[in-house]
Amino acid sequence: MTLLQPVVAERPPHNPLPMPDPPPREPDEAMANFTHLAGTGSAHFLIQHFGRPDTTLVIGDRYLAPFPTRDLTGIRYPDLLIAFDVDPEAFRRSNAYIISEQGKPPDFVLEIASRSTGRVDVTDKRDTYAALGIPEYWRFDETGAFHGDKLAGDRLEQGTYRSIPIATLEEGVLQGYSQVLDMDLRWETGQLKWHDPETGRHIDTFDDLKSRLDQERVHSNRERDRADREQARAEAAEERIRALEAELRHRKS
Repeated sequence: MTLLQPVVAERPPHNPLPMPDPPPREPDEAMANFTHLAGTGSAHFLIQHFGRPDTTLVIGDRYLAPFPTRDLTGIRYPDLLIAFDVDPEAFRRSNAYIISEQGKPPDFVLEIASRSTGRVDVTDKRDTYAALGIPEYWRFDETGAFHGDKLAGDRLEQGTYRSIPIATLEEGVLQGYSQVLDMDLRWETGQLKWHDPETGRHIDTFDDLKSRLDQERVHSNRERDRADREQARAEAAEERIRALEAELRHRKS
């Protein structure tokens, strides 16, 4: 494999104008991205997991460039980018992750497979991300039909990417460890999971929150029903006491 040297930015450090939004994705690419990232709330929950939102960037669908440029030839816009100890405000001003502005490449990049991007994800993008000096590049493929692997990751070692071991935990569960995130990425029956080794649980998704909310509603309804039954029993007991008191008064008279 050709040894790729990290790109050294030699252009001016500031971009006078923000970079434009990337072009619309192909329908199959947009659907894959939504299904496994936007639709699950991954970026939102990863930000919560890492904390320090003032210095941590978790973003996707924006340009990643070595220096400010209006020439977008060969510029990538990964599905997900994670960077620690950076300036999110500079990112917002530039509408892009500019390596020369941030002073470092992002720590982690992920691409979701689709028919329209599968080949370039495992070839050109891999070379580009290695040349930019990105420590880890991961790929997720719901079926394995477009990347050739359902889950794959590369770690930068001496300027070139080396494959990260992927283990089969059980039927339908693949896992690889990300050093830069200190997390396990999982392919779990076609779904992308972010697993925290410290807690032994995957981080939340919107479905997890909805499930917990539904459970809390069920519990609340049960508690309300129980309270209603208790109140009804108490009212019935009070009614019986009043009836007995009335009967005693009647007998005494």
